[in-house]
Amino acid sequence: QVQLVESGGGLVQAGGSLRLSCAASGRSYYAMGWFRQAPGKEREFVAAIRWSVDLTYYADSVKGRFTISGDNAKNTMYLQMNNLEPEDTAIYYCAATDVYGILTRDVGYTYWGQGTQVTVSS
Repeated sequence: QVQLVESGGGLVQAGGSLRLSCAASGRSYYAMGWFRQAPGKEREFVAAIRWSVDLTYYADSVKGRFTISGDNAKNTMYLQMNNLEPEDTAIYYCAATDVYGILTRDVGYTYWGQGTQVTVSS
C-alpha cells in the first residue's frame, strides 16, 4: 500500500524558513511533487522533481525561494522554503506518480499525502 507522509509544517514569521519532508513507503517513483491549498482556493502546483533525469520544476510564485530535493532511493523528498510570505500559508501536500505526465498539474499524480499546515504570519 502506497503511503506518503508529510512533516515539517508549522507557524513561522514572514521572512522565515521551513523545511517540509515527505516520506514515501515501500518503493521509488517516477516523479514526486509538492502542491498547496489555501483556504477558499484551489490546490496549486508548487514544485516537482523527475528522479531519473534529476529535473526540477517550480511555480513562478516560489522560484528563487523554494528548493525541492530528496533521495529517491530512500523514498524521501524535501521542500526547503525560504523567505516565506503570508501568501505561502496553505496546506502543503506531497504527491507521487509512477508514469510520465503533466507534473505541474494535480492530475499528473496518483498518490497523495494527507498534508501538512504551513502558516506564515506577517
